[in-house]
Amino acid sequence: MTTAVSRSPRANRLMAWFNRADAAEYQLCLRMNRTCRIRGVRRMFATISRLGDGVFWYTLLLLLPVMYGEAGLYPALRMALVGVAGLLLYKYLKTRLTRERPYITLAGVVAGTPALDRYSFPSGHTLHAVSFTVLACYSFPALAWLCIPFAVLVAASRVVLGLHYPSDVLAGACIGAGLAVASIRILPIYSTHNRQDLLVTEYRVHLPLTDPDCVSWRCCSAGCLRITAHSCG
Repeated sequence: MTTAVSRSPRANRLMAWFNRADAAEYQLCLRMNRTCRIRGVRRMFATISRLGDGVFWYTLLLLLPVMYGEAGLYPALRMALVGVAGLLLYKYLKTRLTRERPYITLAGVVAGTPALDRYSFPSGHTLHAVSFTVLACYSFPALAWLCIPFAVLVAASRVVLGLHYPSDVLAGACIGAGLAVASIRILPIYSTHNRQDLLVTEYRVHLPLTDPDCVSWRCCSAGCLRITAHSCG
């Protein structure tokens, strides 16, 4: 004999919301994956996905010290450490959450390229794309024009190719951003837009009456240097 399990109105509303979100995600997967049937689109996103698997980011890590000298070495090392942490974290989550990929569970979704592993949640490609982009742009804002569009394309490719749900991509992006921000807090390293010696404040100091001049001081992380002297009138 079975008994019906009654739910509270709040639980019913929450379940209905999840069902609607799941149906919307299914439809989005289908729409994006349909573009994969076009050979040119499939090849383009398969190439982007392959580059986002490591080739693009490894190349960037190697080029940072070449382009920026010593100033690029430590940001590259921080990116490498975050990359390792992200790899370990998303592999752990995948083996615990065991969400099958869309092309396995959803009718009408096909794989545009072979998957690297079985499970779907979260998207490791997106996790690394977002974390590396945040770190690269934080240290070197001039790289934003390259990293941000590429990261967006990598995230989109995972859904277009039928390898991830949009929620996998969103979760990977959030985790990647969180790892990047945490590493910036824990390992504060050179940044071209927040160097302390660029934070300059000027003060005007009035000397005793025996000397009616005013002196302007330029203060930075190295100390205070007198730069001008003029009459206070």
